[in-house]
Amino acid sequence: MKWLFAAAALLGLTGAAPAAPQGDGPLVLTAMHLHDPWIVADAASKTYYLFTRNEAAMSGDQRLGTMVYASRDLKHWSKPKLAFVLPAGLWAKAGSWAPEVHRWRGKWYLFTTFHNPDLPLGKNGTRDTYRRGTVLAVSDTVNGPYRLVRGGAPIVDPKLMTLDGSLYVDPAGKPWLVYAHEWWQTTVGTMEALPLTDDLAAAGPPQTLFKANDAPWAVGQKQPNGDVVYVTDGPELYRSKTGTLLMLWSSYGAKGYVEAQARSTSGTIAGPWEQLGPLVQRDSGHGMLFRTFDGRLMMILHRPFNYALGKLYEMRDDGDRLSVVREAVELDGEAYPTHPCVAGHSSFDGAHPGC
Repeated sequence: MKWLFAAAALLGLTGAAPAAPQGDGPLVLTAMHLHDPWIVADAASKTYYLFTRNEAAMSGDQRLGTMVYASRDLKHWSKPKLAFVLPAGLWAKAGSWAPEVHRWRGKWYLFTTFHNPDLPLGKNGTRDTYRRGTVLAVSDTVNGPYRLVRGGAPIVDPKLMTLDGSLYVDPAGKPWLVYAHEWWQTTVGTMEALPLTDDLAAAGPPQTLFKANDAPWAVGQKQPNGDVVYVTDGPELYRSKTGTLLMLWSSYGAKGYVEAQARSTSGTIAGPWEQLGPLVQRDSGHGMLFRTFDGRLMMILHRPFNYALGKLYEMRDDGDRLSVVREAVELDGEAYPTHPCVAGHSSFDGAHPGC
């Protein structure tokens, strides 16, 4: 999820292993401003790489792009470096949101979202819509540098205002891009899936998976022009130990941003998708899953929405859904060690003050 309301694992086959950080890094998560975090646990170097939008205050570099931190233990992190810089002269002027890094066909691919208010797409009521979409970049090594694919053209039809593209590979080995069709253009945001070719280009029309207001917990956000919008944000697909297809995604609940999950009743990307409810509340969201080198399933998300920090949770795969085991407070320095706003925790009652 971005500033919506302000502006409206493994060695490359052909490359060398990325250099691992030397010793303990100088940073901890409480000192790392980040939004939409994405972690790759790189088995070749036994290093965790955390990708996020470049923040000049952290990297010392003003350019638009993606920065990456490195860690051996998820607690001590290196100073960030730029893994990708948007070249000058392209269609995009802002963004670099929601970077995701995936291994595909012997290369590493970066998916990240840009936009340009000066490229109009028409009106949605009183709102001026404009170009926004996820682009693709490639590298031989996980920590970059990444270079644009197909000249930085959006993967999804550029007439659609989309964001947060996430790679999903189905059991037959076919790639898909799952993304949010932006509420700014649709009023009620949708989650959609686009079939891809083997070189990760569009291979057909998109399919709508569900609408934001299909979730009973989702709350519409009233806009200055008086209309009420519903947000879809931050999809990630996960196949459980029993073969169940789950999706992490975010929207707004009664008291702020929410990390939630949905389940495909067919086990396929087409769904139908049923909403399973929140995983973490208290203004938290845009999460993703990874496994530690000792095999634990973990989730990282950002909290709060503004001036966000990274929060780590140990997760449990229950087969038909995901559950939060605990917040890893020894790693993320969380200020709420009893975490009363985590669904499934013994102190969660759904109406705790501040949740």
